Amino acid sequence: MKRQPLPLSALRAWSRLNAVELHGVEVQHVGGSPVDKGSTVVASQDFRGALGSSSSEVVLVRVPRELILSAEMVAGWAKVDACLREVLEVVGDFAKTDRGSIMVFLIMQLTISSLAAPGKLGVAGPWSEYVRILPSVFLPTCWAEEEQDLLVGTSLQFALPAKLNSLSREFQLLRESTERISWCEKVWWNDKTGCLDFQDWLDADAWYRSRVLHLPEVGNAMVPCIDMVNHRSSEEATAYYDQDSNGDAALLLRDGKNLSTGQEASINYGCKGAAEMVFSYGFIDESMTNAREVVLDLEIPLDDPLKKAKEAVSESPPAVRFVLNGGSVEWQSSFVWLICVNEEDGLAFKLLQSVDGCTELQVFWKGECLEDISSLEDLLKAGPSWGIFQLRAVSLLQERVENQLMQLDQSEQAISSRFLTQARSQSRSQAWVTAMRLRELEKKAMENAIIEFERQKDILIDTDCVRRYLSGQVSGHGKPGQ
Repeated sequence: MKRQPLPLSALRAWSRLNAVELHGVEVQHVGGSPVDKGSTVVASQDFRGALGSSSSEVVLVRVPRELILSAEMVAGWAKVDACLREVLEVVGDFAKTDRGSIMVFLIMQLTISSLAAPGKLGVAGPWSEYVRILPSVFLPTCWAEEEQDLLVGTSLQFALPAKLNSLSREFQLLRESTERISWCEKVWWNDKTGCLDFQDWLDADAWYRSRVLHLPEVGNAMVPCIDMVNHRSSEEATAYYDQDSNGDAALLLRDGKNLSTGQEASINYGCKGAAEMVFSYGFIDESMTNAREVVLDLEIPLDDPLKKAKEAVSESPPAVRFVLNGGSVEWQSSFVWLICVNEEDGLAFKLLQSVDGCTELQVFWKGECLEDISSLEDLLKAGPSWGIFQLRAVSLLQERVENQLMQLDQSEQAISSRFLTQARSQSRSQAWVTAMRLRELEKKAMENAIIEFERQKDILIDTDCVRRYLSGQVSGHGKPGQ
């Protein structure tokens, strides 16, 4: 879409016009190389944060409730904007979610402010101007194809194309739902006059994911000016956001924190892993010394005779989450237990016919109907063969991590050779630095996970139930529970 951007300097006049209060702060572009930190809120005077009651709160920014972009605000705006209302109605359930309604609203504001759009399309408002000031966000979904190749071998290798496919389906839904609306066909989809393309949808998604805040009264929302505040670790963050008694959003100085003239105000986006930071914000926290967590997909082996049945009844994501806590590595996965048990252990599936004639796949464990598949782990823990199933899980996960680490190592040389011979632009340098940092942190995490798995296997192998099981395997009579 052909846009008419406004410089960041226009934000001060926009704020005054729309009753946004900036108290001793201003929004500036801080830049940076090779990673551009974009624009953020910077102190224009010194602040000293007191320790005490709410009466001592220092408000840095206050935004009227009617400017907070939430599902509530979109619903209210649709009452006066017939074009927006038309699109929300035909898009259906997608527009009933927080993200869906906000995405549609952003696309409408981009259209209204576009040079290609007719002058009387929709109802212009504060957000029609604000989207002209908002800078682009450099998330992996917006990287060039060769830059996305930098993520080969990381936990984002398959997460990124999956997200792009999901965004493509959403964009196709928008098109199929609205192409019969005359103004949509002319302004968005017509081969000659249409101005909306997939990149606009990617940009709106990047704005939403990188800027959305969760407010106590309205839920997920984008808040002008406050959504530009940068991230710092929980110890370093100098500010926080909240809603006051009037429903206005406010950026407040944290108790006991100081801000000097020229210093950035910062908030904490939450304790997220390196991959999630890259995926949702386009950078990695400078203070991070480890990946914090790594999420890898899991797959039931092709030679498992119960593969299709297991996949049909599974209610948990086919993945494992590794969490790094200090020097230890913990893992979380419900799906792995479904992989680890088989028919000889007591797992069975039956097709049962209900009273209305429909068939339903039921799970049985040791002859008893398993109403909730998520209870499988607890049943395994309560049984005499828990150590055996633990050993299977740890061995399976260790193999999965070793395979991922091998992919990471194998792609390293090809990536270095390919990119070091190119003259990289500023944006490529940012993708390079971000991806290389992710690769480094995840490699270290997986190496530590393998060491931890070896330690856990040594402990499990030495338990009585595992020794009896392995002894039975050698003699040909091994079976869990025997």
